Amino acid sequence: MLTNLRSMSATRTSLRKDAISVQGKILIVDAISTNRIVLKVKLASAFYEVLQASTADEACVAALRHAPDLIISAMALPDGDAAGLCGRLHRNPQTRSIPMMVVACRPDTQSRLAALEAGVQDVMVKPIDDTLLLARVRSLIRAHNTAAEWQMRDDTSRALGFAEDTADFGPAGRTVMVCSGVKTAQNWIQQLRPHLRSSLTQASPETALRDLTPGRIPDVFIMVLDDGDKISGEILRLLAAVRATAITRHAGILVIQPRPDPGLGAYALDLGADDLMTDGFNKDELVLRIKALMRRKRIADQLRATVRTGLKAAVSDPLTGLHNRRYALPHLSRVAEHSAATGRSFAVMVADLDHFKQINDVYGHASGDAVLVEAARRLRENLRGVDMLARIGGEEFLIVMPATPFSEARVSASRLCRKIGGQGFKIPGSNELVQVTISIGVTMGGVRSLRGVQPPPLDANELLDAADKALYEAKLQGRNQVNLARPAA
Repeated sequence: MLTNLRSMSATRTSLRKDAISVQGKILIVDAISTNRIVLKVKLASAFYEVLQASTADEACVAALRHAPDLIISAMALPDGDAAGLCGRLHRNPQTRSIPMMVVACRPDTQSRLAALEAGVQDVMVKPIDDTLLLARVRSLIRAHNTAAEWQMRDDTSRALGFAEDTADFGPAGRTVMVCSGVKTAQNWIQQLRPHLRSSLTQASPETALRDLTPGRIPDVFIMVLDDGDKISGEILRLLAAVRATAITRHAGILVIQPRPDPGLGAYALDLGADDLMTDGFNKDELVLRIKALMRRKRIADQLRATVRTGLKAAVSDPLTGLHNRRYALPHLSRVAEHSAATGRSFAVMVADLDHFKQINDVYGHASGDAVLVEAARRLRENLRGVDMLARIGGEEFLIVMPATPFSEARVSASRLCRKIGGQGFKIPGSNELVQVTISIGVTMGGVRSLRGVQPPPLDANELLDAADKALYEAKLQGRNQVNLARPAA
């Protein structure tokens, strides 16, 4: 089974991508030009935009100027080392959130731990398997993009005057180690406890989710793979379940391999693991990684809480619970600004329920409200967590999908159409389902031309107007469909 899982991961990395789409921006820092070129070829073939620097000073300037999604550095640099570079980046508010990994030739333990303690996410040792390298890059950029989207929402809250500063401290937290060997887990936990504030418990793969109780949800899962295919398969299924379960999906996940297995490690990262140790248990390294995951989890929780509570009353629609126009337009402006800085495209959709006035006229306004609430639920459940959904008119919705290529926007809009029109709506006082459809107009922002040129960015009102015109065309073409304003070539 694990052989199939590894081949699936390798296939995923080799799938052909749209050459216009940029997967992310990566800065390579290495004094040896050959090393930079080799790494650039690997990353460029996966459609990453690659920048280069040969010193820490050059890297700091490039990070400020280009805002990369990831920095990959050599351990030793002419004017310092990776730990020093990471420290310099973290001291600058404009670069402190950029993730960083190190590629090194078998570094000594002290240098490796110093890099991790400074804030480096991972230290990969040459020779590096390409599948594992790209999986690690995907994982770090995915986490960075998610954090950036929540940060943008927090920035929107602050611009509207509703957010408070987050605290730099928090509760000790909870960590659970999932391991098939009870004695092994207990031995490791005994070594870790003196060095961590968080509580540490042990669970088997079968009981890790089953025995969870409200108020005692782990902040971090440590999942220990086994030499046997059966146990490792159970751990990987648990990893996917943790990411899919509402109460645990925001938890940090660290996977420990007893020995290097690039294909299996890559698959674990693609399933949603936040961190990976490929060489078995190391107390000092594991302590640093747990602390880093706990810190990232606490900050993310604070950002989500700010968005959910600080804005709820002022910028939410009281009927559907969605954001309203007051929140939506400033947020759309921030997404456009972020797209201009990163070079990633985004989608803007305006969706309108078809013949909604007839529902109010025939069944009454209470039934119309019930349809709006259910339509909002279906739309929300079929969008990503970082997408924004707002009610901006009576039966009109605005959807903003950051970091989304044209092809993905088209598929998402079609899916939303099916989710609304594919099943009838229940209304108060009637046993019959009412058929409701929706029309959607889509436009794209931040799309590069075939020559790689990015046009001047549109502002929020221009984007909204373009999507509205596309919606009007969908209505003229018969409703219950998607009309796309194709990006200029």
